[in-house]
Amino acid sequence: MAAAAGRATCTDHGVGARANDARFGGHFLWRHRVGPPLCSRRPDLKGVRVALFPSSVLQPGVRKREVFGWAMYDFANSGYTTVVITAVFAAYFVGGIAKGAPWAAFAWTLALSISYALVMVTMPAIGAWADRRAAKKRVLVLATAGCVLATAALAFTPRFASGSAPLVGVGVAMALVIVSNTFYSYGESLTGAFLPELATAEGMGKVSGWGWAFGYVGGMLTLGLCLAYVLWAQSRGLPASQFVPVTVLVTAVVYGLAACVTFALLPERSTPQPGRAGGAMRQLLHTLREARRYRDFMWLLACTVCYQGGVAVAITLAAIYAEQVIGFVPHETMVLIFVLNLAAAAGAFGFGYVQDRLGHRLSLGATLVAWVLVCIVAAAATTKGGFWVAAAIAGLAMGSSQSAGRAMTGVLAPPTQLAEFFGLWTFATRLASIVGPLSYGAITWVTGGNQRVAILATAGLFVAGLLLLVPIDMRRGRAAALGDAAA
Repeated sequence: MAAAAGRATCTDHGVGARANDARFGGHFLWRHRVGPPLCSRRPDLKGVRVALFPSSVLQPGVRKREVFGWAMYDFANSGYTTVVITAVFAAYFVGGIAKGAPWAAFAWTLALSISYALVMVTMPAIGAWADRRAAKKRVLVLATAGCVLATAALAFTPRFASGSAPLVGVGVAMALVIVSNTFYSYGESLTGAFLPELATAEGMGKVSGWGWAFGYVGGMLTLGLCLAYVLWAQSRGLPASQFVPVTVLVTAVVYGLAACVTFALLPERSTPQPGRAGGAMRQLLHTLREARRYRDFMWLLACTVCYQGGVAVAITLAAIYAEQVIGFVPHETMVLIFVLNLAAAAGAFGFGYVQDRLGHRLSLGATLVAWVLVCIVAAAATTKGGFWVAAAIAGLAMGSSQSAGRAMTGVLAPPTQLAEFFGLWTFATRLASIVGPLSYGAITWVTGGNQRVAILATAGLFVAGLLLLVPIDMRRGRAAALGDAAA
């Protein structure tokens, strides 16, 4: 198939290539026209398309349009993390709402930590409830609405910050960030739970990579729209209190509209589990008590806490490190983040194919080695060019490592408990989002503001992830998951 994709023959474009493909990769990209075979026609692009998006990696009965709908949710929600958490609103909160107070950065990280703690406590039980009632899609719709509305409401925070009681503005902004980030995390977990229903175990890496790559494209689109508006507003002398609200509204609109595609195309394939007695929390506690049956999954959770802690440092503190240590100015930082997302999209898409060929554990291990290299290069960089090298490697490693972890979770999760097990995975990632940045901040504080030491120490989280990856046996873990489903 791959060899045939690069050439065209007189029979490649006959009646067999008629326009009958309304699935992802067909209707949404182009349609072949029926006609007589002509040697002069274009190369067999359909063959290339099939080679890149083969139906063989999908579960029986799954159509490519469903995968497109699923990937659109990654496209939808990536703008939230890129604009609100990383590039725009975070900086405005510290410098605009909190007026650059010494405690401003702590207040921002505190709001995020509270949201992560809420998700850690509640998401596994929500996942168990959704599994029992086959309600993943319904809960996903509610989570999306909550995040979109709370994100849009951030546009009103400058009004509170400009009043006679600025701390009220800080409190309102923190509350909305907590709400929006909590609902965002719910959505991320629930959409991940659909992955094993769409992809085979052998194709999990490819399909997960498609979603992550498409997600980074969505993040770049949202950030690009916001960057264009910010540059326009700054050229006319508008203050941040006027253009930042527009950026969060753009983010909310893109999130909501793109998610509607998911709701239209992605069906709920699971069925209710009436035989699973007890409430959602009781089922969760039962799963934890029976953790020895899923010891490979538990090793993966421990590995995830470590390496995702390092990834969280890159997501939440890369812009701060670039500006305070390397000397980037704000517009250079936004370009840096945009290019980082571009590299991450390429890494997520391409690495999915490598992962399915080399194996999940070896592939994830390779990305963690790349992360260790990123920390070393970033700590040693003294010029912007040197830091760009670290950022390029980080982008490739970010997309591939996050995609690999989600795919491994899909392989090791029992088919009848997908939302519940992805809830546990979300527990691990949110715990990592607390451990990583707080460790970085503590080391910076103890060393008198030396962020180079802190970023070098972050390499230890990736090394710990590598060590915890060693005991994982994917075949054994998959057999345990399927055995639970059969029982």
